[in-house]
Order: sequence, then C-alpha cells, then structure tokens
Amino acid sequence: MRPIFFTPLVLILPLLAACATPSGAPRSVTINEPGALVWADEFDGERLDPTIWSHDMHRNSRGWYNDELQYYGPDNAVVADGRLRITARREDSSDKPGSNGQRYTSSRIHTKGLRPIQYGRVEARIKVPCGRGLWPAFWMLSEDESAWPKGGEIDIMEYVGHRPKTFHATIHTAAYNHVDGTEVGRKIDVEDACDAYHIHRLDWSEDAITVSLDGEPYFTFEREGRSEAQWPFDKPFHLLLNVAVGGSWGGLKGVDVAAFPAVMEVDWVRVYQAEG
Repeated sequence: MRPIFFTPLVLILPLLAACATPSGAPRSVTINEPGALVWADEFDGERLDPTIWSHDMHRNSRGWYNDELQYYGPDNAVVADGRLRITARREDSSDKPGSNGQRYTSSRIHTKGLRPIQYGRVEARIKVPCGRGLWPAFWMLSEDESAWPKGGEIDIMEYVGHRPKTFHATIHTAAYNHVDGTEVGRKIDVEDACDAYHIHRLDWSEDAITVSLDGEPYFTFEREGRSEAQWPFDKPFHLLLNVAVGGSWGGLKGVDVAAFPAVMEVDWVRVYQAEG
C-alpha cells in the first residue's frame, strides 16, 4: 500500500491535456493540483466499509442493462490483504435472492447516499482481469438518480476483454450518449492494460472533466453550454466499481468461459478537493 500525504494547500502545477469536445478541434486545458484528501478507502480492513460502499442488486430479477449476463451479489466483493477483489464467476445464480437464473455472478458496489462528490480529483489504483467477455469499470452516476442519460455519466475507466490493450474514458449526457451514437470519449492503448495495476484519475471542475492514466491526461470534455442536456455535471455524483459479463459491448465477441473466475483488484480509492 502507498502512504497518504495530506496536502493542506492547493498547488498550482498545471498539466496540459488535449480536449475531445463535441464541436471539434483539440485544445488545451489546465489541471491544477487537487488540494486536500477528503476521504479514501485503502481496503485495509476485513470487509467492505459500509460507511462508504453499498451493493447494487436492484436489477437482478429483471436482468441488467446492455443485455449483460451477470447476477450481482455481495459474495463476489471481498476485502483482504489490503485489496478489494471483485470476482466474476461462471456459476448458476438460481439459489440467490432475486435471481433471474443468470449463469454468471459478480458484484457492483457504489457510494450513493454515503459519499457524494462534486468537483475535485478522484483516482483509484486498479488491476483489471484479462478475458473476452469481461467488462470491468470505474465510473460515476448522478446522485439524484435522474433518468439516464439526462443525469449524466462519467466513465473514468472501462475495459472490454475483446480489446485487451485498451482503456476507454467516456461522457454520456442527454445530448451525447451511446444510444444515439453521440457519446464523447477517447481510448488509450497500453501493452499491459490487463493483469497489471494502473492509476485511473478524474479531474472535475465547473468547466471541464479530464481523465488520466498513470498521471498522463488523455481525455478532456469541456463545458460548451449551460443546458443540462450538454452539461449535467454541476451536482453531486457517486462512484461505482463493477465487473460485468457479456452485454451489447462487453460481449460483442462472445464470452470465453476459460476466463473465469476473473478478478478485478482495487488497491485504493482516493478523493481530493480544494478548500471551498
């Protein structure tokens, strides 16, 4: 585990990131250092901290979004040895509460109602599993549960196993979303995308959202208007961590049954904000 250093002052050390805005030409934005650590989970205990995380199981009986194949339950998220491990398994869920007979199980956890976030820096050190059909993610949704995509979605990290060297960062809003084919995002290729730890970071201000991999910014979405359809990111959001199986994107090339059990490991999650 890495030590945490509390920083009482905001450091003005600008970084430059190329923007991927809906309207076109890349520009540069300034990212200031984030200020003080306001909360963190280092996963040093023996169970998931209930003051930070809850299990999301609300769609199990109806089936999950995007035609995903998994049942989400609490047994697949375990804290041990300073890590959170979310394990996707190929197993029958018929004996589990609210099951729809899914043949895969996994976990989806979130901070909704417990640790709302509005602006600042969010980062996590994560190792995603390799395997076709896997769809792990580190992302954010609006705290007010507005109907998707009106409330907005920030995908800090998505990985699909049929693209084994690629991470994706994406923004969804009413104006820009994958249902309409208008989502805004970028991808970054790394040789050891899976089965190696990487730090995925979001810097979020009133006017821009920037995603970085291992300290290097690679995607920025700038506020281009005042309408909620274009920019719903002026209210609290919550974090999510999950490993989905299959689905309209994750399962585009099928599911490799030899990939299971598949484990996403999270070393830590940290949230920073400047004073005021």
